[in-house]
Amino acid sequence: MRFSGVAWTGTGFEVAVLDGAGRPAAPAARFAAGRLGDLTAHLLHAQRQSAAAGEQLVTVIDSTNGMLDGGLTAAGLAVYRADPWVLPARPAFGSVPAAELARAARDDLGVVVRLDPGTGTLGGRSAEMVADIDASAPELARMIDAGRCLWGNTGDRPVVALTFDDGPHPPYTGQILDVLDRYAVPATFFCVGLHALAHRAELERMAAAGHQIANHTWSHPYLPDLSRAELLAQLARTDEAVAEAVGGGTGPLMFRPPYGGRTPGVLRWIGESGATVVLWDVEPCDWSMPGPAAITRAVLDQARPGALVLLHDGGGDRSQTVAALPAVIEGLAERGYAFARVDALPVTAPYEQAAAR
Repeated sequence: MRFSGVAWTGTGFEVAVLDGAGRPAAPAARFAAGRLGDLTAHLLHAQRQSAAAGEQLVTVIDSTNGMLDGGLTAAGLAVYRADPWVLPARPAFGSVPAAELARAARDDLGVVVRLDPGTGTLGGRSAEMVADIDASAPELARMIDAGRCLWGNTGDRPVVALTFDDGPHPPYTGQILDVLDRYAVPATFFCVGLHALAHRAELERMAAAGHQIANHTWSHPYLPDLSRAELLAQLARTDEAVAEAVGGGTGPLMFRPPYGGRTPGVLRWIGESGATVVLWDVEPCDWSMPGPAAITRAVLDQARPGALVLLHDGGGDRSQTVAALPAVIEGLAERGYAFARVDALPVTAPYEQAAAR
């Protein structure tokens, strides 16, 4: 068996491949942020070499990297996740080095978790995530009342916000922008910093069309696994990458935590950054690729006035989301809904929320 690790950095990705004895089976490789296709091809080549030697290739990421597993598993690679408690300490900004990720699986394959498109990057940790979210409810309620979180407090007017996470990711981001242009619908894009760094043209097009650009971290990590310094750096660097792409800075961008992951401490740290947290009310799970009709049906069934609709333009093959989007827009419009950016939704005042409880 051979073992590959994929690490993220401030500029892209590092790949290492080890043999069963822990020795390099191929030269280490680096890929700029926009070269996900080349990275995937490199790993597929390593997989073919492993197969020619009668061996299987295991590919390992860590829980601070939620950008790659969807595309890599779709390409036919066996992808595993290593969690912080089985890894050495991370650098100040970046994941554990690629060779250390590969070595964790080589030393004990049982300590890493096999991923698949149906479970996503956090497969096997859903109970932990739900418990953390439940424990965060009081802190989240305080943020909502202070106007620092949008979730269930966006009014009762027949308007919804379409939001897209994990991009920009060609060609899907451009295809989604084409559909939005065709229907003259505004949207909000929660962008991953490494992708924003690589695909400035998509961000420039979003801004020129009047869409809102927001923050979805630098590397799509599970936030409870980060330190305070790591979390604040993820937010700050992503804000900077967006500002550089579209010109100027207007302070902290609105922020959506990957997976909705949070603890009371994480929410307080986000508050320190000055960002407003944005969650969601409508989740068609388009990332799991259930089919365009299923995506459309879920959105229309769950929609309500003031809803925040969670869709994805990155993180893997988003052709189904592109295909579903016209029917989503037309179906919502037929039901009397208008569309707004998140920052234009009518937010219920705190005293009104308190009276409703």
